[in-house]
Amino acid sequence: MPLYPGSSKFGLGLWNSVPATITVEVVMFFAGIWIYARATRARDAIGRWGLSALAGFLLAIYVASAAGPPPPSVIAIVVAGIAGAAVIVAWAWWLDGHRSPVG
Repeated sequence: MPLYPGSSKFGLGLWNSVPATITVEVVMFFAGIWIYARATRARDAIGRWGLSALAGFLLAIYVASAAGPPPPSVIAIVVAGIAGAAVIVAWAWWLDGHRSPVG
């Protein structure tokens, strides 16, 4: 990644390899889920199964965006991004209300 326009590129060079990029991103995703699951505990069934459902939904969206066709237009990207972000943030907020911090 260039640090400023015209600079040398720094980083892992993942933009050169789609499989490496996907591997690193999926590992980071599962690490984040694991850390969150260890740092919180479910208070009820929603907290227990909701985390699995949200993680599965996010993974499905990632796979669909990586393997699916490109979006039809920029407007579609904007609408899907805003609506999708609103739904995911609301779902995560609701789920987090059914989990408690450990310790």
